[in-house]
Amino acid sequence: MFNKKTLRDIDVKGQRVLVRVDFNVPLENGKVGDDTRIKAALPTIKALLDGGAAVILCSHLGRPKGVPTPSYSMKPVAEHLGKLIKTPVHFVPDLIASEAQAAAAALPMGEILVLENTRFHPGETKNDETLARQLAALADIYVNDAFGSAHRAHASTAGVAAHLPAVAGLLMEKEIQYLGAAIANPTRPLVAILGGAKISDKIGVIQNLLRKANTILIGGGMANTFFKADDLSIGDSLFEEDAVETARNLMRMSHGKIHLPVDVVVADMFENDAERRVLATGPLQQGWRILDIGPETVKAYSEIIKDAGTVVWNGPMGVFEMPNFANGTFGVAQAVADCKGVTIVGGGDSAAAIQQSGLAGKISHISTGGGASLEMLEGRELPGVAALLDKG
Repeated sequence: MFNKKTLRDIDVKGQRVLVRVDFNVPLENGKVGDDTRIKAALPTIKALLDGGAAVILCSHLGRPKGVPTPSYSMKPVAEHLGKLIKTPVHFVPDLIASEAQAAAAALPMGEILVLENTRFHPGETKNDETLARQLAALADIYVNDAFGSAHRAHASTAGVAAHLPAVAGLLMEKEIQYLGAAIANPTRPLVAILGGAKISDKIGVIQNLLRKANTILIGGGMANTFFKADDLSIGDSLFEEDAVETARNLMRMSHGKIHLPVDVVVADMFENDAERRVLATGPLQQGWRILDIGPETVKAYSEIIKDAGTVVWNGPMGVFEMPNFANGTFGVAQAVADCKGVTIVGGGDSAAAIQQSGLAGKISHISTGGGASLEMLEGRELPGVAALLDKG
């Protein structure tokens, strides 16, 4: 249950509302390349406008490291938002200085102002108190709708909430409800699918899921570290030497919950057109590397997924960016899409894979936050959520 106040709990008529959104989107030739995150924030923005508010949006974009960097400007994002919504969208190339203050003060009710990249200011990532106060001075109410940044205690995600009435946006509420229920009270069986390159990024997640999930299906580069822990030679495959003992311990703790690939797709080079073979899991000679799970693994995993009450998926099964090594990821995507239970896909590469597969419409919820969703699966409190007002 989501125990934080949302914008439904407040009256915004005639108020200036500062909204932290997650508009950290890819830019291609100065234009937005993927607007999924922008569209995900539209329900909150429209609800505020319909409520009679003036809406001031702030977000980070990329990692400019506290220095104004033209290639990371929010201006193209503001222009793109203007095409998606029938409301005047203004942009100010400033965050908290006089130009931003004047623009916020002059903003008519029912219109939108987009501020410049929060990370152009060095105090953002340090959760600087002065910056938080300056941001708060722009508005009467604060709404955090940036789930993708909720695991960061930054000035615009946590700091500003101490200086204004602070509530959750509709996207934030939806994200927390889906992911929270999947861990706290899932329809069973709960099947977790974990991929990606590293175990080290997901140790806490696996430990928490061993207590919560019925089955954990492993793929991607992290499977190689598990193979290594089982004393299998893996040729030139990517693995984490420092995490081998951890993988060995996780397998001991799992009591059969962790499933590893039974076959793999290997290649003689890290290239799409490399020579490739499908091999049963076992010793692999030098000069070859594992780049995907094999068809028998897809079949075995699909059988488990189809009967799940809840599926949580975070991380691709192979190097899906290369078409010849995408079959494992897309095969699992199809199984998740066919599942009749609640299906939740974490952000980042998993979300990208689902979009590429054309199956996004068959998933219950696709998260906009990779790191934030992982921390929720790990059972950790998100600073950007903790800072909001409690219900009651």
